[in-house]
Amino acid sequence: MTFEKDAQASEAYVWIWLPGATEPVVAGLLTQQGEQLFFNYGRSYLARQDAIPIYAPELPLRPGILPLLPGLSMPSCIRDASPDAWGRRVLINRKLGMKGGDAAQIELDELTYLLESGSDRIGALDFQRSATRYLPRHSQQPTLEELLTAAEKVERGVPLPPELNQALLHGTSLGGARPKVLLDDGERKFIAKFSASNDLYSVVKAEFIAMRLAREVGLHVAHVHLRSALGKDVLLVERFDRVWSGGHWHRRAMVSALTMFELDEMLAAYASYEKLAEIIRHRFTDPKATLRELFARIVFNILCGNTDDHARNHAAFWNGQQLALTPAYDICPQSRSGQQASQAMLIRGAERSSRVGVCIAAASVFLLNQEEAIRMVNHQVMVIEKKWHDICDEAALGEVDRALFWRRQFLNPFAFLDAPDGVHVPG
Repeated sequence: MTFEKDAQASEAYVWIWLPGATEPVVAGLLTQQGEQLFFNYGRSYLARQDAIPIYAPELPLRPGILPLLPGLSMPSCIRDASPDAWGRRVLINRKLGMKGGDAAQIELDELTYLLESGSDRIGALDFQRSATRYLPRHSQQPTLEELLTAAEKVERGVPLPPELNQALLHGTSLGGARPKVLLDDGERKFIAKFSASNDLYSVVKAEFIAMRLAREVGLHVAHVHLRSALGKDVLLVERFDRVWSGGHWHRRAMVSALTMFELDEMLAAYASYEKLAEIIRHRFTDPKATLRELFARIVFNILCGNTDDHARNHAAFWNGQQLALTPAYDICPQSRSGQQASQAMLIRGAERSSRVGVCIAAASVFLLNQEEAIRMVNHQVMVIEKKWHDICDEAALGEVDRALFWRRQFLNPFAFLDAPDGVHVPG
């Protein structure tokens, strides 16, 4: 079910923070034409000496309405700045007061999501109705308790009172399906992730443990902290797309791997690590080190049971010319009853089986030989074994959840099925 657009929402001006800037400028206009959204750079932006493409090759710096890539209904690099499931649910609650089950059947139009979600969105874009006056949409900084209360009401489908409505507005531009909001403490910004009402185990602590172990094995990952509010766990993930410098916040432009693949959401199942490796070789800074990091991330996802490694859970910074891999994020072990599992992205050819042997067979794609790949796998396995109890203690994880995670999500025996000789298989 789709609701009609507001009369004003047939277009949106796209504002951008250029590299190093503390204030945004207008880049151009996004216009609705039927079921599609088209972008057109403004003349004043094209005349700037410091102008960069929002993302190339998708939106090159040239005048006129830019054509959409095949299969897309709007520019993918702009879609990256739009809210996903949770932010959309909050906006539907805010605008329509729809209850949980009913809200799942509702879709607002894309321009409404862009224009009414919070302004402190991921990356360096925002959307306004004006081309001359930038008015950020944000609220006063609420407490974690207020935010948790608001998130719980949205989950239950209870319309929010004005004060809680404003509390959640700040986080409506975020992606992902789980309850989350934005926080800052002056010189750091965080994404706060909450438990969901239908969680069957400590999902928040599982993600904290996975992210901490990822750092221990040597991956470049976002910093995480575990907090409590109203007796519930809250995961704070430090944002890496914001830089505090000289008393000002600077925004770093980002694009998802889905945008790099030039794929629509409906075709995300065709996304592959081999294709991402090819893009890295041709378009990234320091490609050899980046390929090594990406290979290590695939291995770790398999070892910790994170099968939600879809193309929006990989991203790169964009400086107008080149790409650079962002820190890893959303490494969250998924619920698992049996052993067999598959990754969201293809690893090698049509193979996506969650086994380290599949990774090792693809090592050459990442400019690694088999011996190097096996050493990386063994290093991660041994660090996870060594650090498991300490990091579980750090998370105050109970014995029941430890038993649930160990050798199910973390180091599941299926990960080592048919592994080549030399791979360290946990006992």
